[in-house]
Amino acid sequence: MRCLFSFFALLLLAPAVGAEPVKLFDGKTLAGWEGDTEKTWKVEDGVIIAGSLDTVVPRNEFLCTTKTYENFELKVTFKLTGDRAKANAGIQFRTKRIPKHHEVSGYQADMGQDYWGALYDESRRNKVLAKPAKDVIEKLVKHDDWNEYTIRCEGPRVRLWLNGTLTVDYKEEDAKIEKSGIIGLQVHGGAKVKVYYKSVTIEELPATK
Repeated sequence: MRCLFSFFALLLLAPAVGAEPVKLFDGKTLAGWEGDTEKTWKVEDGVIIAGSLDTVVPRNEFLCTTKTYENFELKVTFKLTGDRAKANAGIQFRTKRIPKHHEVSGYQADMGQDYWGALYDESRRNKVLAKPAKDVIEKLVKHDDWNEYTIRCEGPRVRLWLNGTLTVDYKEEDAKIEKSGIIGLQVHGGAKVKVYYKSVTIEELPATK
């Protein structure tokens, strides 16, 4: 009986484990995603692609999941090419579509220019919430090559890793900011830029108290 009691006690003390990681991109289609799939977003050779190196991208565009998420660990492999002085993109999370508009509102793991590894608040507070030191980023970024973001959200805590290095550990102090939303992939307007996304996986985590 004592052994049985000890077993149940250990179960109660053990940390909660999230679900198994699942693929958000099947490598072939944009099933489970929505956005401008006629002119902007397409799949080629197992990769989601947007933008152009020949013409300026006219405006921000977002490819978003049809499902919302709250607590999770998201991993995205991506490549950003184009004019380094202007090229920009990002990964949206805990985000929502702005009605009758091409923009979205929410957190973004930014990429490009001086925003690599930074947490930006897209179309809401419109500012960088946290970012790493410039010398840290210079050692991490693989220009014109594949990089990886890991985004982990647990309650008010948001953490970003770029290529395995923690760049942001942010705690949201505003209780009005939503803690759930869609995932989105961005191509930023105003530059000749082409962005590639692949290996998009998410592990949903237990709800926080």
